[in-house]
Amino acid sequence: MGIYKLLKSDFTKEKNKIELFGCPNCNCNTLVIGVFHGDEPIGKDILENYLKNGTNKNLIIVPCLNPDGMTLNTRQNANKVDLNRNFPTKNWTKTNIGEDYYGGETPESETETKFIMQIIEEYKPKQIVTIHTPYKIVNFDGDEKAKKLAEKIAKILSYEIDDDIGYPTPGSFGTYYGKERNIPVITIELDENETLSELCQKFDRILSEL
Repeated sequence: MGIYKLLKSDFTKEKNKIELFGCPNCNCNTLVIGVFHGDEPIGKDILENYLKNGTNKNLIIVPCLNPDGMTLNTRQNANKVDLNRNFPTKNWTKTNIGEDYYGGETPESETETKFIMQIIEEYKPKQIVTIHTPYKIVNFDGDEKAKKLAEKIAKILSYEIDDDIGYPTPGSFGTYYGKERNIPVITIELDENETLSELCQKFDRILSEL
């Protein structure tokens, strides 16, 4: 793993591991998260590739936040909860179980949500990047700092940027941390038509410059 070591781990319902990697005793300015949604697994591949030889000591990395969902190939986790609707935002809304965007019985009900919230409380990152698919856009939540970071990333990827994903997202990670906690949050929606090799090359640059 080069400079990166396992800093923390937890288990989800199906006993899959969520793991956090970083450089011990280094700065933790940026948190990078892959696989919020289990049917968007490419973030794990990209981040595991970077962990092999990456040298940016300012990063802490969760390659896969939703390992149960990835095993099941579902957007949701093992409890059928969309993790990106499970954060305790002011606009959190209870929806019906079985819906694609079901946010859980209560906010912060899921192991995965609790894990990432504990990581943020402990390490206090100054900015956060999450990797999704498939919209080929860089979305941002937050102030001018978030916009500037989104522009920097979008230039490397040759994507457009937007501060509105185009539909309501009650309970979302970006709303909770970007808008309500004032931590710049960048959501990278990757183009599914790009190869893993192409994306890894671009992310080597993105992650080295964060």
